[in-house]
Amino acid sequence: MRYWDSSALVPLLVDEPSSGARRSLLESDPVIVTWWGTPLECEAALARLGRQPGYGPASSQAARSALSELAGDWFEVSPGNQVRSRASRLLRVHPLRAAAALQLAAALVAVRERSSAIDFVCNDERLAEAARLEGFATV
Repeated sequence: MRYWDSSALVPLLVDEPSSGARRSLLESDPVIVTWWGTPLECEAALARLGRQPGYGPASSQAARSALSELAGDWFEVSPGNQVRSRASRLLRVHPLRAAAALQLAAALVAVRERSSAIDFVCNDERLAEAARLEGFATV
């Protein structure tokens, strides 16, 4: 089981330089834990890609289907006071944006603050650094 940030999930949906490594990682351990807002973050990334030349409707539909399939199997941390209060603290101690703080807070809630219990999979360097400082092993 690993916590997957949306930045690490997008390469599973579209072809990116890190796609091969992320697919291998998922094959080695297919249990995904993620934040309730992750599907929306992935949709935003896919919408941005869809506005780029050369990325057609068929590619968008295939990526959305892959997202739906992944989401059907993952474990999702729901929003609530625990996540919000941890995200608030994270914003004070790390240079994160709100969405990234919510991702990291959800990971902390998922492992009941025992960050060494699970790997944090992330392609966002700033978020990965904050996760390391919070005690996660990052991939």
